[in-house]
Amino acid sequence: MTWPAFRLLRALRRARNPGTLPRWRAAPAGMLAMLAAGTALAAGPDQPEGASGWREKPPLAFSRHGAATANPFASEAALRILREGGTALDAAIAAQMVLNVVEPQSSGIGGGGFLLHYSAGDGRLSAYDGRETAPAAAAAERFLRDGRPQPFPAAATGGMAVGVPGLVAMLEAAHRAHGRLPWARLFAPAIGLAEAGFPVSPRLAMLLAADPHLRHSPGARELYYRPDGSPLASGALLRNPALAGTLRRVAEQGARAIAGGEVGRAFVEAVRTSPRGEGDLAPEDLAAYRPVVREPLCGAYRGYRVCGMPPPSSGGVAVLQILGILERVPFRAARPGSAEAIHWFAEAGRLAFADRARYLGDPAFVAVPVRELLAPDYLAGRAAALGPDRSLGRAPAGELALPRADAGDGERPATTHLSVVDGQGNAVALTSSIEDAFGSRILAAGVLLNNQLTDFSFVPEREGRPVANRVQPGKRPLSSMAPTMVFDRDGALLAVLGSPGGNHIINYVARTLVALIDWRLPAGRALAMPHFGSRNGPTLLEPATPEAVQRELEARGHEVVRAELTSGLHLILRTPAGWIGAADPRREGEVRGE
Repeated sequence: MTWPAFRLLRALRRARNPGTLPRWRAAPAGMLAMLAAGTALAAGPDQPEGASGWREKPPLAFSRHGAATANPFASEAALRILREGGTALDAAIAAQMVLNVVEPQSSGIGGGGFLLHYSAGDGRLSAYDGRETAPAAAAAERFLRDGRPQPFPAAATGGMAVGVPGLVAMLEAAHRAHGRLPWARLFAPAIGLAEAGFPVSPRLAMLLAADPHLRHSPGARELYYRPDGSPLASGALLRNPALAGTLRRVAEQGARAIAGGEVGRAFVEAVRTSPRGEGDLAPEDLAAYRPVVREPLCGAYRGYRVCGMPPPSSGGVAVLQILGILERVPFRAARPGSAEAIHWFAEAGRLAFADRARYLGDPAFVAVPVRELLAPDYLAGRAAALGPDRSLGRAPAGELALPRADAGDGERPATTHLSVVDGQGNAVALTSSIEDAFGSRILAAGVLLNNQLTDFSFVPEREGRPVANRVQPGKRPLSSMAPTMVFDRDGALLAVLGSPGGNHIINYVARTLVALIDWRLPAGRALAMPHFGSRNGPTLLEPATPEAVQRELEARGHEVVRAELTSGLHLILRTPAGWIGAADPRREGEVRGE
């Protein structure tokens, strides 16, 4: 066992003390029966990763530096880099590479992401876009068969779903601007874990058991399943020497390892020979990929400054629309979690998601009316359509002078989020993804490749009007990832947060912001309170929501659906004494800091 893996494993064992590593709440018996039968987890609507238990997690206070990530190994790696004098960006890269090893279903160098970086020295906020792009050979009818959209599983599990991965190129660009430790040093923890092995987490074990497609990939079957076809169980040691070799090449060569090196050649070969459908990813696509540094999208809410990602992510626009509408209705007077509060929040979500479906896409290919969608008069007009006693049911998009058709496809990213703050006050919010759980189920050089191209609209036009998020060569598909930072009235950084969860991310982040700002809930309670919201369809409630609240919502005309809403929020919040970090009890994330 190499020293990075040994140190991380030892740290994790030390963490297994009561109060430090909270116990998993047992999965429901029905879920276990489903797993035994080989059927899918009981996920919420359009959620790729189902519920895998609940862990009570007390928030962690720290005064110097800390990280909140989706896995204890990743949080420990981030903390180690911070102790060595690394910046928040250095720590985020180390944590992300470890997540590629221990949380392979959600993110990795076979996918992409979005990153916000705050530089405390000059107060500058930067937005890095590492979203995947469509190959040069991609056509608008990519996911149509005989003129009809393919079923999602058929489209998602093969080479045609794989976009040009951008995560490494994005992180490399951000490291050049904000890193301090050598690039290669940041890969040591992940390489050590991949070589020596790590104990499979309960969540990974459940997802392996539930997934109906992964075991059909020869490479993935050999890595994640036993010879008899059964999945690796929780606690089993998982080694991935091929991934260790890939990470070593990326540590040595940076993005060139993918753009023109051995790693990229392995990606292309795997996509073009996929037994579940050959794709058209080409070496030229990898060589042409460039990350984009964009201006963050910021807006005011109750005197605070809320900043997120601009398009091609819809996360920043939709979150700010929801907040802007809530400022213009009697939301603040409603009790936390009450039917009145949920009513206003869900109605604001309907309006934001209606606009998202019609107007948002990659700004390099389509005019995206961000200013118009966030203009005070426009938001006031949208809010005026809402009433206190009756749900809209399904909201129309706002009227702008753009001939667009509504997109009708759901986004299903298997995603992760991490938040980091260093001793100088620099911060990173990084949300990354390979799309559906385990991505395209194509394993190449130890890496699961994304299926992000299914985030495009399968239908390129309706009634002669183009869909903004249609497939085009070189285009970035619309995303809902919403890494977010909040600044107080004096301009000081207050909060760093984000979540996985498909296009539910928008509601997860917006609900957390109102819990913090409007309801003044402490960090742990803000993450743990039941989720609610609408994506311009049913009003979704988590099972813990009181039945009386559901009845009152139904009396207002809401179609209510109860579902496990499997967010993975990771929050770092400034307090008078320093910082406090919190991890979502719905997944297996942890906070480390000192």
